[in-house]
Amino acid sequence: MRLTSQVIISTNLTETLAKLEALREDEQIIEVFSNTIAAKLTEGKEDAPCHPYVQRIAGEKQSFTLKEAKAVIGKAYLASEEKTVIILLADQFSTEVQNALLKVIEEPPKNKIFIFLTESKSAILPTVRSRLPINVLSEKSEEEDLGLDLKQLSLASVYEFVQSHKRTDAKKMKYIVEKISKEAIVSDSFDLDDKTLSLFSSAFMALDMGSPAQFVLNTLLLKLLARKKR
Repeated sequence: MRLTSQVIISTNLTETLAKLEALREDEQIIEVFSNTIAAKLTEGKEDAPCHPYVQRIAGEKQSFTLKEAKAVIGKAYLASEEKTVIILLADQFSTEVQNALLKVIEEPPKNKIFIFLTESKSAILPTVRSRLPINVLSEKSEEEDLGLDLKQLSLASVYEFVQSHKRTDAKKMKYIVEKISKEAIVSDSFDLDDKTLSLFSSAFMALDMGSPAQFVLNTLLLKLLARKKR
């Protein structure tokens, strides 16, 4: 792990952030995160001072919003000869936020490094992935069984699986979508062209926008079924 522009996927965000801070040599570090992450960072450390070379900007809402994205852009365009590492930290980044940051990460100002730190690779848009390398630090050590054999995917199994997730919330559904994407790719049972692969990121976008989780799952599986190799 190095202090270079990248997307870091980690199951322990606060621990990874501490490791990134420890890598500092002479860089300034700016950390921008949601209110939820702020609570995790300060839990049990309310009286601990922040390092003098670290500036933290905490949002007011549970998710990383456009307000935080604008703060990132503002810090990025501050003229400075000093190398600055801007770390964006959140459980999830919405499509709206990622699109707002696309230009600044594509053409970064002088001496600015951008690091996205989040839990899910599938939540990162293809447009961001094409501009920043992905560094997966860890996976869940014991992932629960999906309960769906994608190699034997059929209308009946799709219906049964969707019905079993009538009460699954959006956060849990994102995890399920990520597992489906991984298993679909390694199974070699589907014709996965670029358009089909975009189904997975589209599912995350729909969940971020508040679409019913069961509807998103049903749509994804039916479209995936249509691409099943015969």
